Amino acid sequence: MANLIKSEYFKLWKSNLTIDIQKEFAAIEQLQLEPHSFTFYTSVSVMSSSRIEGEQLEVDSFVKHKMLNIEYLPELTEKPNDLYNAYLFAKENKLNPANFLQTHRLVSAHLLPENQRASIRKTEMLVMEHATGRIQYEAAPLTIVKEQYGTLWDEIEQLLQLELTIEDLFYYAAFIHLVFVNIHPFSDGNGRMARLLEKWFLAEKLGERAWYIQSEKFYYKNVSNYYKNLSRLGLYYGELQYEKSIPFLLMLPQSLIVP
Repeated sequence: MANLIKSEYFKLWKSNLTIDIQKEFAAIEQLQLEPHSFTFYTSVSVMSSSRIEGEQLEVDSFVKHKMLNIEYLPELTEKPNDLYNAYLFAKENKLNPANFLQTHRLVSAHLLPENQRASIRKTEMLVMEHATGRIQYEAAPLTIVKEQYGTLWDEIEQLLQLELTIEDLFYYAAFIHLVFVNIHPFSDGNGRMARLLEKWFLAEKLGERAWYIQSEKFYYKNVSNYYKNLSRLGLYYGELQYEKSIPFLLMLPQSLIVP
């Protein structure tokens, strides 16, 4: 059976890189951090990811909410705060299937009823683009979603055991993001979870400084390209053309130089 996380496009991806990943990540490693730095960077990441999903609060407002305790209406902060709690949990815990489900339980506290949190969906799934309301694609069919989700985790855990170059890590992190979105295993929260999973994988291999990569901010600032690059692969899960994934896979390294 072919892998979900495909290595065969790595050389083509690398030939299209315009970013020196090692150099740019080294700059993040050399950042002078303050006691509030994690709160600031995580607030930006969380609200950027939430904005992609249609949440209304501005990124700057959420930063003020977290750092200055400025209050906003609960409906504006509840779901971003749930995602923030998931990032805090991820930072303090190993990446594995059980912990990942726990982050979904946190993320979906104000998204889903209790019986749908931290559990694989039990319905078919059409994925909509939030900005336009258009159908983007049909996710993994219900008959195979659980199996595909399990296979993805088998492959993630194999990758976590390997010695990989930093280029390998960014390629595979982005591919994990892509495959997870295509499977769409949960009833809601999949986009937020995919972006968290991508960064958690990097942090597991590169250390705590990976949490300071501004990937979510980059995706939000380039949200039209984000959706366009996802949709390049096709409309139906069983017919996805992963050879067209390079533009999406290149976005993660580009996020290293987001202003």
